Amino acid sequence: MTPDISRRGFIVGGLGTAALTLAGCGGSPGSGTDRLRVAFASGGSQESLDPHVLPLYVDQARAKACFDTLVGWSQDMTPQPRLAESWESDPTGSRWRIVLRDARFHDGGPLTADDVLHSLRRIVDPDTTAIAAALFRDLDLTASRATSATELELVLNRPNFLFPLAWGAPGTEIVQQGATGFDSPVGTGPFRFGSFSPGGPALYTAFDDHWGGRPAIGELEFLPVDDEEARIGALLSGQVHYAHDLTPAGAARLDGDSRASTLSAPAAANQFLVMRVDRPPFDDARLREAVRYGIDRDELVGVALLGRGRPGNDMFGQGLQYYPDVEQVVHDPDRARALITQAGAQGQAIELQTSGADPNFDAATTIVARQLTAIGLRVSARTLPSENYFRTIREQGVFSQNSTGSLPIPDYIGRRMLTSTPTYDFTGYRSPEIDRLYYDAIGTDDEAARATGFGRIMQQLRADSGGLVWAVRDWNVGVAAEVSGLEPARPNTFAWANFAGARLG
Repeated sequence: MTPDISRRGFIVGGLGTAALTLAGCGGSPGSGTDRLRVAFASGGSQESLDPHVLPLYVDQARAKACFDTLVGWSQDMTPQPRLAESWESDPTGSRWRIVLRDARFHDGGPLTADDVLHSLRRIVDPDTTAIAAALFRDLDLTASRATSATELELVLNRPNFLFPLAWGAPGTEIVQQGATGFDSPVGTGPFRFGSFSPGGPALYTAFDDHWGGRPAIGELEFLPVDDEEARIGALLSGQVHYAHDLTPAGAARLDGDSRASTLSAPAAANQFLVMRVDRPPFDDARLREAVRYGIDRDELVGVALLGRGRPGNDMFGQGLQYYPDVEQVVHDPDRARALITQAGAQGQAIELQTSGADPNFDAATTIVARQLTAIGLRVSARTLPSENYFRTIREQGVFSQNSTGSLPIPDYIGRRMLTSTPTYDFTGYRSPEIDRLYYDAIGTDDEAARATGFGRIMQQLRADSGGLVWAVRDWNVGVAAEVSGLEPARPNTFAWANFAGARLG
């Protein structure tokens, strides 16, 4: 998945491959070494260490070890200083002055404003295919400039009082001026690059001169373990200290186990049903409404997520800034049946697409199919290959499962829901009115007006976009009992997969 689509790695090896990989790493967590071993699903032989092209969560985590960003997202999705020590805009929100902190790259060179400008030029270059490019569409890099070695001015083509949010997005890491290849990356992060094999392990060592202080561990090793059962097994057997991205069932396995525990960030990932509004049968708004009222979110959370989540309200970003206060949608099968009758769609056969790209899809698909069959639709499941699932549902989908981790609501809209962002168009819905409301919201310094604008966007998307958030689930990782210094964190935030403060013993 791209970092915004579903950053879970695809299963390419399975249990046998994972066990073989671990067997070759040498040494166990209990051997007295100062090496923290972390298990992530991998992306196979096509992986790279380019921090601006991050298709999977493991890529993000490796980039976070080696590089840093201007700001980091807090748990409430607001920007906190990182390499940018301070910033301010002019009264129009079109010019931003950034002061950099005193930081050094792993080769001893100082961080400079030219490094930042080079990084931004690389992100917006179409040849890079950077995942954060859409967030910098209005940046005028011809007018932007370094005003000193440690200060720069960024100039926008239109006002954006929320521009600092973009600086902490996945794929905005700062690289050295002139850097184009990343076989042996040099960053300003807490760990130096050691070694890497695409689809295999990656090793990093503590950077003594990191501006935030030397990490508490001497070495950090990423191990590819594609299957969740294998990740949990490796954690409980002492082969790894950290197992990323556990399903509710996987997290439940650690309950009460003295060897490991689960760190759970509540309401951290959004589970969607997506319906194409430009293709039959969901080009009929009555059928979209029938699905809205026909699914029982309480049952889905209780059974598919084992209670480790909350019912969704058909809008992204529950609990985050700019999420509007609207009445919770409730299960109403009678209303759903009436809508199906009005549409003349009794007994309509509909295929619900799913895959193993998100391990929560399958259980939810079974329940959704049963619930919608009970209101008069004939829903059957079709499992698609994980490796190209999101591309397939974007190009050919009609009714599909989807998910995404946490993002600030302005980032979510600006990266996914505008007419200029077709990469994430899973429902065929695009509205110039959404564009207008978005640019009005980011272009005002009146916080009340901004909140009203984003609230209108979210409610319009809820009503018309074809994307229904049926749940917000907890984000679960497994941690060995001897590890401290890690905290539950939403994916994409600064604290998520940040191992600089981890301690062994």
